Amino acid sequence: MMDLKGKTVVVSGGAEGIGFAIAQVMGQQGMNVVLADINAEQLHIAEKSLQQQGITVLAVALDAADITQWENLAEQTLQHFGKVHMLVNNAGVTGRAAPIEATDLQDWRWVLDVNLMGVVNGAQTMIPLMKQHGEGGWLINVASMAGFGGLPLASAYSASKAAVVAVSECWHGELQADGIHVSVLSPGFVKTRINQSERNKQAHYQNDLGAAPADTSGLGDYMQQVINAGLAPTLVGERVLEALAAQELYIFTHPNYAPMVQKRSAAIDAAFESAKASPLLAAVLDEKIPEFG
Repeated sequence: MMDLKGKTVVVSGGAEGIGFAIAQVMGQQGMNVVLADINAEQLHIAEKSLQQQGITVLAVALDAADITQWENLAEQTLQHFGKVHMLVNNAGVTGRAAPIEATDLQDWRWVLDVNLMGVVNGAQTMIPLMKQHGEGGWLINVASMAGFGGLPLASAYSASKAAVVAVSECWHGELQADGIHVSVLSPGFVKTRINQSERNKQAHYQNDLGAAPADTSGLGDYMQQVINAGLAPTLVGERVLEALAAQELYIFTHPNYAPMVQKRSAAIDAAFESAKASPLLAAVLDEKIPEFG
């Protein structure tokens, strides 16, 4: 079993949903919890909830897309707890569901800045602090099943989550020598307010489109039904703890999604077989793959 007592976890997007569930589970294991979130009101509610459970908590406002706010978060964390042992990069947004020609560039920037650069900002700020104390640690990046198979009408979201999977795979190999275990959490539908991300959209990402157009397709209502029927966030938090104890790289919460990923893998295998059979590529068949690291 992992010994987490007295160690410190930093959770972005920690005021509710999956982030809060993970923070709560880690706090119940005896960790000091640093909650970071852009929603100050919800952050205060989450802080009080953990305090009432006897969990040691520090709440800090954070726009995950802003590296200077991450630096402030790191400074406050060190002042209060001295060290950082675990980072959960959970902050994320969905963007508007829309076809490619109707997806505003500001929406692309918003989704990528929060979902991808928020993860990068967190890692670049907190990983050096983990390396300093030499005790190892944990990095959990929250992606999505959309990172393993793109969702129609959600290209920015899918692209951002695929990128989170990729950087997690890179860092998993890179940080092993420092005793820092990297996992990427890729849930299916969970009962959160991720579909209401616009409520926290920063002013500088606002565009001239105004309010989202009325949904005449029924897609919004359908998505709300799917989310309402999703997995409880508390179960996701417990699953993360279970997976970390087993040192899993990929943390899945919905085993019923396996056929989707297997179908994609089969298509990739078929594409390699097609390339292998091509006379144009015969010269590279026996080339050794470069090794790095």
